Amino acid sequence: MKKRAAVDKPLALLILVLLVGGCMIFASAAFGLLARGATNMSSVVFSHLVLGVGLGAIALMTGAAVDYHRWRRFAPYIYALAIIATLAVFIPQIGFGHGGARRWILLAGFSFQPSELLKIASILLAASYFAAIKTKVSSFMYGFGGFAALLALPALALVLQPDIGTLGIICISVLAIFFAAGASWKQIGAVICVGVVALALVAYKKDYVRERLVTFIYPSQGQHDQSYQIKQSLIAVGSGGVFGRGFGQGIQKFTYLPEPMGDSIFAVAAEELGFVGSVFIVALFLAFALRGYSIAARAPDLFGSLLAVGISTYLVIEAFINIASMLGVAPVTGIPLTFISQGGSAMLASLGSAGLLLSISRRRS
Repeated sequence: MKKRAAVDKPLALLILVLLVGGCMIFASAAFGLLARGATNMSSVVFSHLVLGVGLGAIALMTGAAVDYHRWRRFAPYIYALAIIATLAVFIPQIGFGHGGARRWILLAGFSFQPSELLKIASILLAASYFAAIKTKVSSFMYGFGGFAALLALPALALVLQPDIGTLGIICISVLAIFFAAGASWKQIGAVICVGVVALALVAYKKDYVRERLVTFIYPSQGQHDQSYQIKQSLIAVGSGGVFGRGFGQGIQKFTYLPEPMGDSIFAVAAEELGFVGSVFIVALFLAFALRGYSIAARAPDLFGSLLAVGISTYLVIEAFINIASMLGVAPVTGIPLTFISQGGSAMLASLGSAGLLLSISRRRS
C-alpha cells in the first residue's frame, strides 16, 4: 500500500532544524565579516537569506508537492541545460571568475553558480538511466560504460573551470546510484582505480590541486598561504573546548578565519558551540543520511529508490567533506556546509533536492 498523504515527518524535522540552526550560525559568522569593515554585507545577506533560503523554501515545498515521477521525462533536458549553463561561465559577457576559478554567471544583476544545478541534474539522469537498464547493470558496456558517459561532460566542464570539489560530489553521488542499482564489486573497483588515476592527472596539470594535496600531506609547509585556513580552523575548533565560548562569542571569525560565512563556517560553529555542539551537527547529518536511505529502501519503484540514494549521498557527503577539511582530515576543497554555508545557489539547490526527497517519502511503500 502506498501512502501519499504526508511527507516523512522525521526527515522534514531534520531539514527544519538544520536550516534554522544554519541561519543562526550564519548570522553569528556575519558579524565577523561586518567587524572587518566589509562593504558588501547587504548583498551577501540578501543573496543567502532571500535568494537562497527564501527561494529555496519555495523550491523545497514545490519539490515535495510535485510527484517526483514527473521529473524523469525531463531528466535529459535538465541535464543538457545544466551542462550548457556550466559551460556558459566561459562567455566573457556573462561569466566571471574569483580566486583563480571561473564558476559564476551574472544575469540581470544577480550571480549564480550553474554547477549547483549540475549536481541534481546528474543525479536525476543517473537515476533515470540505471532504472531503465536495471537488467543490464552488470554488463560492462551498459554499467561501467554508462557510468563513464554520464560523467564525461560534467568532468570536462568542471575541470576547465576548475571546480574539482563539485566534480567530486557529483562522482560520489552517481557512484552511490550505480552501486545501489546493482553494480558488481569489479565495476566499483574499476571506477575507483580510474578515479585515482584521473585525480593524479588533474593534480599534475592543475597547480592549485597539487598545492592543496601537498599542503594536506605536509601541513607544516605554506605557513601563510595554502595551510593558513586549516591552521586557523583548527585553532577555532580547539579553542571551543567541550561546551564552546557561547553563541556569538567566537573570536576567530573577526580577524583570522578566511571565509567565516563560507568554507570555514563549521569552525565558527565549533568555536562557539564546542565539542558537544559539533557532535550534534554531525549527528544531524548522520540522521539525515539514515532517514534518506530508509526512504530509498521503501520507495515504490527503482527510479525513486535510486534518486533518493543519490540525493541523500549528495547532501550528506557535501557536509562531511566540508567538516573533514576544517578538521584537517581531508584537503580543503571549497565545498560548502549543506544548509548552513553562505551561498544562494548552493542553498537553493540543496533545498530543492531535499524537496524531491520529501516527494519520494510521500509515496513510500
